[in-house]
Amino acid sequence: MANTDRTSIRITTTVNAPVEKVWECWTVPIHIMHWNHASDDWHTTRAENDLRAGGKFSYRMESRDGSMGFDFSGKYEKAEPYRQIEITLDDDRKMQVSFIAEKNETRVIEEFETEQINPPEMQQEGWQAILNNFKKYVESSDFLFI
Repeated sequence: MANTDRTSIRITTTVNAPVEKVWECWTVPIHIMHWNHASDDWHTTRAENDLRAGGKFSYRMESRDGSMGFDFSGKYEKAEPYRQIEITLDDDRKMQVSFIAEKNETRVIEEFETEQINPPEMQQEGWQAILNNFKKYVESSDFLFI
């Protein structure tokens, strides 16, 4: 997966929910907008997702005070429901997300190539914080999923 010029980082969490619910929360835009932030002073104001090989996604992330914002987007290379997603981000970095069903839990593993602006440790902490928010959102949501 990794480009030889870039460092690859791996983060993981185990979500206390079946893989079907985890997948829905990861891929449905209304859910993405609830968990996709590293800290409470940021939020996702828009999420678009065309989950299929060749499809694109775009999330608008903004500080709650409106002083900063950016788009996070890319193209799906592979989307295997309930198992794996492979992405090429718009800056050509590669990313892979795996969903491993384990009884009534789901292990989520993200692997991504680092960008060159921020230190790898900072990137790992930020992405892990988002993944932790995802876990918290899924486990605290009692909606009916498809």
